[in-house]
Amino acid sequence: MLTRAGLFFIAATIVAALVFYGLMGNFSQTEQSPAVIVKDSTNRLQLEIPEKTTVAPEFELKDLAGKQLRLKELRGKVVFLNFWATWCPPCIEEMPAMEKLHHKLEGDGLVILAINFQEGSERVKEFFEKHNFTFKALLDHDGKVAELYQAWALPVSVVINKRGEIAARAMGSKDWHSDEALEFFRKLLAEE
Repeated sequence: MLTRAGLFFIAATIVAALVFYGLMGNFSQTEQSPAVIVKDSTNRLQLEIPEKTTVAPEFELKDLAGKQLRLKELRGKVVFLNFWATWCPPCIEEMPAMEKLHHKLEGDGLVILAINFQEGSERVKEFFEKHNFTFKALLDHDGKVAELYQAWALPVSVVINKRGEIAARAMGSKDWHSDEALEFFRKLLAEE
């Protein structure tokens, strides 16, 4: 049975999702950039592609070992941010495909960062061990990075190119190991 706090959380999540859909295209708190959802054979994932260049907001978070990671340290690589939680079924649904993508393209310079939304390190570590995920998990204890990237409904994924610019954004669960996804990431990885 749901508690009053649980019902409040569900209602707040729904309201946040509606607000998010109303603001789609805003990529950071400081700079707004309209986005278009390209619908053609190369974008069956329905990725939101920004119409103008937007630098990804900088952040620093700890991984499961307690080591600090700064986004700027990954410049020169393609970075795939995925905002998620262990209680989010669509998040869990897409993670096996993320793991396959990680194994396929890690050697080519793709970095996957699964940014957990406000859960404890032990819970996240146990979840990763149970599912044998090998991409990096980061802990957003206070939700500040999720807020910075306007990830108000989970899952939200943001792809950052080698220059540190937002290349795409996606709402909801996606097949990140599909031919379309692999083609998209390979194009980004081939850029100078």
